[in-house]
Amino acid sequence: MSARSIGLIVNPIAGMGGSVGLKGTDGGEILNKALALGAKPIAPRRTEDFLSCLKSLDGKINFLVGAGLMGEIEAKNVGLKHLAIGQYKDETTAEDTKVTAKLMMEEGINLLVFCGGDGTARDIMDVVGMNVPVIGVPSGVKMHSAVFAINPESAASIVTRFILEGLPLREAEVMDVDEEAFRSGLLSAKLYGYMLVPYEPELIQGTKVASFMTDDELRNQAAIAVYVIEKIMEPDTIYILGPGTTVRTITDLLDEKKTLLGVDLLCNGKILEHDVNEAKILEMIRGKKAKIIVTPIGGQGFIFGRGNQQISSTVIKEVGVENIIVIATKQKIRGLKKLRVDTGEVEIDWELRGYIRVIIDYGEELVMLVD
Repeated sequence: MSARSIGLIVNPIAGMGGSVGLKGTDGGEILNKALALGAKPIAPRRTEDFLSCLKSLDGKINFLVGAGLMGEIEAKNVGLKHLAIGQYKDETTAEDTKVTAKLMMEEGINLLVFCGGDGTARDIMDVVGMNVPVIGVPSGVKMHSAVFAINPESAASIVTRFILEGLPLREAEVMDVDEEAFRSGLLSAKLYGYMLVPYEPELIQGTKVASFMTDDELRNQAAIAVYVIEKIMEPDTIYILGPGTTVRTITDLLDEKKTLLGVDLLCNGKILEHDVNEAKILEMIRGKKAKIIVTPIGGQGFIFGRGNQQISSTVIKEVGVENIIVIATKQKIRGLKKLRVDTGEVEIDWELRGYIRVIIDYGEELVMLVD
């Protein structure tokens, strides 16, 4: 085996629960529910986006890919030379991920790339540990771990630089949440361990950082909410409210109960629908004036593409990028150099990039870069 070789493992069902509002796809019952709600595969397209950016490496290194749905199909679609590892299966499980990772390690890979979410990262960690560097192509719903690139293109840039130039390695956290609790509105994140990643801080996301609910933080949230209610909100406009405590404070002050970890619809001070998915959002806003209110994820800066996939690129196009309102406390903003987007549609990501105003207190805004 050549000294320069890359393994690729795809979790074909990763992220399918996002747009339909299921907050994950762990477990066969949830996957079946996602399919019944019209969920479409996310990981295959994300994998092809990643592989398309590696065509310059074709013939220079060895690509080992999971058989069938676990990477082989995507490599064939992109036209990349590869060696399939493992057995083709019509349905794959976490155990298939682990077996394939073990086989690739035995082949002597220099880097293991996986396409999935936090659950897939845990499966990889169980086999790989700290023995082989990894990089995740983000395709899940939550993705709290620090082993993921910002998007597929960033993952490809990291791989290219690692192979051709060399990048230092660092230990990165592997996190996961209890999906059942998550669906009930409780965020229970846990550190499971560490893996080595090629370190390029501009291209790898950080670990999600929870906000500290100090008195100053609560007052800041309340001031932002009052400002949004008094000065920003307009009558007969549907507001698509993203997850998070800062956004929830708006509805608290309106004496309305918001889904903390879901997406709700608000109009004229009243909740229209709780915990909506992409299809419901589109149904409710078509032909009507609508705006989006989101807050960035602490420590990562994502305003779209992490934990709020219900607000999809299609929804953003329907609403219009000029109708996006970003709010964040000063504490959260202090920990962010920039905001990030990863909607899964390159054109929308480019349209969102640039500078945006962030409401950080009553009557106080900060201009931040969206990358």
